[in-house]
Amino acid sequence: MTTSTTPESVRFQPNFPIAVAVATAVTFALLFGKPIGSLVADWWSDPEAGHGLLLGPVAIWLAWKEGIRPGNRPNAVLGLALIILAVLARYVAGLAAELFIMRGSALIGLAGLTTFFFGFRQCLAWWLPFTLLGLSVPIPEMVKSAMTLPLQLKASQVGAALLEMRQIPVRLTGNIIMVPGHQLFVTEACSGLRSLTALVSLAVLMGALSLGRVVSRVLLLAFAVVIAIGINAVRVFLTGFLVVYVDPKMGEGFMHLTEGWLLFLVSLGMTAAATWVFSRAERWLQAHAA
Repeated sequence: MTTSTTPESVRFQPNFPIAVAVATAVTFALLFGKPIGSLVADWWSDPEAGHGLLLGPVAIWLAWKEGIRPGNRPNAVLGLALIILAVLARYVAGLAAELFIMRGSALIGLAGLTTFFFGFRQCLAWWLPFTLLGLSVPIPEMVKSAMTLPLQLKASQVGAALLEMRQIPVRLTGNIIMVPGHQLFVTEACSGLRSLTALVSLAVLMGALSLGRVVSRVLLLAFAVVIAIGINAVRVFLTGFLVVYVDPKMGEGFMHLTEGWLLFLVSLGMTAAATWVFSRAERWLQAHAA
């Protein structure tokens, strides 16, 4: 007796000529090569965009693993509309030197090509790779500036409050924390925006891979935001504490950078632990609902 199985997805077995695929790839590279190249360069050189070095390859691998869903029908009209929109956005943003829209246009172009050749349902099947690629694009400078100052002030306030709880005399003026004999400046780099964007991206990935309910994923995302902000405030507190009681050099240079990396690993571990807890809760609810 023989049995046959029908795969849930087929990994990239296109039903169009290779010449079409090559021509499409070359045209896409000519149109969007510059914004994609600058994005990869930022992943490598900009610490605030470094999480893209993880998200980009993971997104490609997830798309390959998911494969092409059988039965999907090409949607030439919608796909062509998305491609035209992407090209227009690419060149308008190029004239205005707006990097975020230029890079986003490449993502719209990918969605358009996917829809054109495989249908819009394939875009939905690849929602996680597209989301990860979107999260790997650095946020616009205007948005970053608007977010940085409130995060700086919040980190300064909570850090100063924690120092006062340790009976350390503190005077807070904006983002400047004055402790005995020293002044701590909570700069833009210490706002926590870098760790916040990275942790949110990883929380989206963890939630999509480990959790089955939208509510659980949203709760995990909210938890990651709270943890990122809280851990950054703890970093400000530890810096002040070490400067006062150990060595003023602990607030700068290599030691300060190492402290930031270690605390980010703590926040990542806490997010992973929360993912495990939510996953167990989902299994418990599923078992008791059956």
